[in-house]
Amino acid sequence: MTILVTGATASVGRLLVDELVTAGAPVRALTNNPARAALPDGVEIARGYLGKPATLPAALAGVDTVYLAPLPAYVDDFVRCARDAGVRRVVVLSGEPAEYEAQGDPSTWHYYRIERAIEAGGFDWTFLRPGQFMNNTLDWAASIKTDGVVRAPYGDAVQTPIDLGDIAAVARVVLLSEDFTGQKLTMSGPEGITPPEQVACIAEALGREVRFEELTPDEYLAELAPAIGLETAQWLLDGFRMMAEHPMKPETTVEDLTGRPAVTYREWARANVAAFR
Repeated sequence: MTILVTGATASVGRLLVDELVTAGAPVRALTNNPARAALPDGVEIARGYLGKPATLPAALAGVDTVYLAPLPAYVDDFVRCARDAGVRRVVVLSGEPAEYEAQGDPSTWHYYRIERAIEAGGFDWTFLRPGQFMNNTLDWAASIKTDGVVRAPYGDAVQTPIDLGDIAAVARVVLLSEDFTGQKLTMSGPEGITPPEQVACIAEALGREVRFEELTPDEYLAELAPAIGLETAQWLLDGFRMMAEHPMKPETTVEDLTGRPAVTYREWARANVAAFR
């Protein structure tokens, strides 16, 4: 049966399409811009977007299983269209914070809003809960290029960032198996690592010095809030503080499901070194 990949040209979705094609699975890719997507031969293309619910009935027709990218504002529309189309199973790209969100005010729900809607929709479900992405540190590229420095708060925060390719590989395993129905799969990279240690990996890949300068919480908010808003900046800051107070520990999900080790941050830095030059 055909698998619909939503967000098929997004960071994880595009990698997942390649994973499924390599595995020989029938794939339909939901994309707003098929020409720009450069999808592999043999992939059926559905023009549309989760944020445009009118495009979903055609995209979902004849589909048994859906990989659902996270777009909580439109999850109720997706549930309605998927139930009408007879979709049986939904694999959701959620996030590690979902468990914490569930204990807070519903107005703050993001990932948990999606999970709750899919459960209530009566689908067979699996929730993929990765933590921080390694790709997030691409935000450091500008300051590394211009000043050879990374400025961030809480230098002792222990994170377990994950490579996007590892998320896609786990998603492929789950989509092609019935063994994970009803499971919430927390995923991470293979190691606990601090921001200064990440910076050291980038410096090693570049072959030159890159310094880490720790910002105070107030300095961080003053620097970031004008660009992304105070509320979002405070949310990020709180996350760093929590990782300093409660160091994260790596999960073995990637290796357990794919049979290969998860990508380390050092490996990721080497593979993406061009972004920092």
